[in-house]
This record gives sequence, C-alpha cells and structure tokens, in this order.
Amino acid sequence: MVANRGEIAIRVFRACTELGIRTVAIYSEQDTGQMHRQKADEAYLIGRGLAPVQAYLHIPDIIKVAKENNVDAVHPGYGFLSERADFAQACQDAGVRFIGPSPEVVRKMGDKVEARAIAIAAGVPVVPGTDAPITSLHEAHEFSNTYGFPIIFKAAYGGGGRGMRVVHSYEELEENYTRAYSEALAAFGNGALFVEKFIEKPRHIEVQILGDQYGNILHLYERDCSIQRRHQKVVEIAPAAHLDPQLRTRLTSDSVKLAKQVGYENAGTVEFLVDRHGKHYFIEVNSRLQVEHTVTEEITDVDLVHAQIHVAEGRSLPDLGLRQENIRINGCAIQCRVTTEDPARSFQPDTGRIEVFRSGEGMGIRLDNASAFQGAIISPHYDSLLVKVIAHGKDHPTAATKMSRALAEFRVRGVKVRAAAPASLGRPHGQEAGRPEAALAAPTGPGSPSLVCVLPLACVPSSRLGGPSQTRPETSIEVSPTILL
Repeated sequence: MVANRGEIAIRVFRACTELGIRTVAIYSEQDTGQMHRQKADEAYLIGRGLAPVQAYLHIPDIIKVAKENNVDAVHPGYGFLSERADFAQACQDAGVRFIGPSPEVVRKMGDKVEARAIAIAAGVPVVPGTDAPITSLHEAHEFSNTYGFPIIFKAAYGGGGRGMRVVHSYEELEENYTRAYSEALAAFGNGALFVEKFIEKPRHIEVQILGDQYGNILHLYERDCSIQRRHQKVVEIAPAAHLDPQLRTRLTSDSVKLAKQVGYENAGTVEFLVDRHGKHYFIEVNSRLQVEHTVTEEITDVDLVHAQIHVAEGRSLPDLGLRQENIRINGCAIQCRVTTEDPARSFQPDTGRIEVFRSGEGMGIRLDNASAFQGAIISPHYDSLLVKVIAHGKDHPTAATKMSRALAEFRVRGVKVRAAAPASLGRPHGQEAGRPEAALAAPTGPGSPSLVCVLPLACVPSSRLGGPSQTRPETSIEVSPTILL
C-alpha cells in the first residue's frame, strides 16, 4: 500500500507491478477521480469528512485500511507522513512493514537538532548554529550577537522550505522570527525553530544513500539542487557539474559515515551546503525517497524503489548486486518540474480542467506524472506539480539540450503552467571555472510565461550560438521552454 497520492503513488505502484506485488491505493473524498486510484489493484477511501490534506495525515484510517485488507507493507512516498516517526511506529505496531528507516531513526533524523548532534559525533562538519530549538526572540538576538548576520531560522521538525526565514539585520529579526514560527506551526504542528549562520550563495548538494538491516551502506553519488525558488527545488542535476573530485569524495564519505553512525536502513538523502571556498556543511537528512530520486536512477541504473522494497523484505544490498565498487556514473540527468502556477499572479497555483495536453518526449526523456492528461481536473487542495521531466544524456550539454527540446514541445491549455529549464549551454560570462553557481531569474515582464534559469554546464560549439564552428566556453543562449496558452 502507498500512503500517498499522485505521481509518487503511481511510481511505487509501477515498481510493485514489475516485482509481481499487488497494490493498494488510498484516496480522499476530493481524489475520487485521480489517476493513482486507477493504477492500483485495489483502492480505499480514507478521511471521510476531513479536509483534503488531513485525510492523508489520518493515521488511524490508513492503518485500518492496511489491517482490514491484509497489507504486508506500506510505502510512505514523500511529503505527508513520510517523515513521521509516529506513523512508522503505528505501522510496526500493526504488524505492517514500513518501507523506510526504523521509527527511531526517522525520529532522530526528523529532529534537526538531534540530527546535527549525530553529524557532529560522526565527525561531519556542520554550519554554526544552536544546539537546541530556541524558545524566545532573545535567544535569536544572542546568537546574532555572537555570529553576526545574516542568519537563518529553520523549522526544527520539518523541511521543504516551510518555516525558513533569512535575516540580514536586527531590524528584520522580530518579524522573521514570528513568521518562521507561524509557518512551522501550521506546516508541522510544532513551531520550534533553530538558528544557523546563513551561508551566502552556496551550492546545495545532496547525496543519495541506501542501507540494509545488516549494516551495509553505500552511496549513489550526488545531486545538485542549487536552483531553487522560495527555498523550493525546481531543477535537479546529477552528477553535480564541475564538482571537484576530492570534494565529491568528502561529501559521499561523510554521508556514509553519518548513515553508519545512526544505523540507517533503506533509502535516504544527506544534504549539504558548499560555500565558495569548497567547504561543505551538513544541513539535514531526509529519511525518505526524494522527488528528485529520478536523476540518480538515470545515471546509476539503480531502481531505488525496487531497492527500497527488497530491503524492506530483508534482503541485503550485496544480494541485490549493490556494492559500492559496482556503482558508476553514466552520463548526466536533469529533472525539471512543470507546475500549474500562474506567473501573472506571483506563481500562485492555478486550477481547472486541462483542455489540451501534449508533452515533450523522445530518446532520453522520462516523464513521471499523475494528472498530466487531457480532461484531468487540477485540484486546488494539493501540490501544484503537474509532471516531472527528466532528461538523460552522455554529458551535461547533451542532457540540457534534450531537456530544452522536450520542454519546448509541451502544449497545455486550461490551466497555466511554468517550468524552470536549462537556459545556458555554456558557463555564463565571468563565472569562475569550478564554481558553477546556479541562478534563477525572475519573469521578464507582466504575464511572462517563462522562468529562465542558468545551469552550470560545459561549453558547446559556438555554431549553436550563431558563430563559427569552434568552442566558445563563456557564451550562453537563452530559451523560454514553458508554454503558456
């Protein structure tokens, strides 16, 4: 059973079908017509009379469905209950396998303060910050006096950019503390915050890890998630471009050390910030499958959902043929998220019926979606993600070219959509080699249909740019691949 909805539920159902496992979906009253319900062998209503999101957070109903229908295991997907230790524990108490880490590890990793302490114990560098959640504005003042500005507030019991506020001066402190507390309380039911020194213009690099119950842990290299809007990832790249090999080794080694320190089992992601000097700092562990797991699958040829299920069955990584020396990087993959958002309304989610839908496809393109088809109703109740577009090529320029072409082929009518996409096939002029900072630009004018992002990719022949056929490494072209009709 998948305790989730939409694209990730379908992703897991497909993996189960390939493994000969029957599938069970759950759905809210608002999701009776959603595709994930149709893709499962069985489907059951949960959260009758509850608000749309609350239905998927109602643990008693989910456990009841699992027990009444002889469910063997529950996959939490991402979001909703995926990082709730009490849900993992409820599954265990009901005799249902939770496809993820143990409840205790989920609890430790979900508490950012405790995760930070574990990282320190493992010898992994961390950003200067508080050792425990702060309980007053006065403590934030004291931290600022010690470390100076900028600082950042973060929710202690959740992520995804919610409860996160950057503060640049004392004048901004009180307002941002109040807002961060309110956001964290609304999103996670707990307004506890902790404070860190804010690293300016970092790269956001995360490492995919996989462990089994026998103590075997390996990494599947890194993803660069630096291109973000409002602390939300919009483009993910694997492997990270122009990453120093020694830095890659330190990142992957520290991720495995941290996982071994806590006895990690199943799939997870260790996230780091890398400053302009090449120093890396641990920020958090996501004890679940990530939205961007797709790019790792493409470059390693490892099906992470298959691996999750097999590990939950009790199989070891070596039994699955997963040994560190066998994990190799094959080319480059880029993921862009096409979302139903209206640029003319500050990217507020748009809703309605999709009247026309044509996607970009072809060699090297993978589409993961749930509601991307003609006639689909886009609900106002859930995340605005419409489809994940993944491009895989032999190198970064090839993958970027495929992505730009695929996104340019999209045609959507009925709801407004946007996507951040590769807009540079060469390093932007003046950018230092080895420092591929990713930038996300604002719309170019009122009602502009596209966002333009700059990807840190290798150079291409300048014939692509209108010049003679020779390599020109510091030139770029821009594309506007989001189609808004």
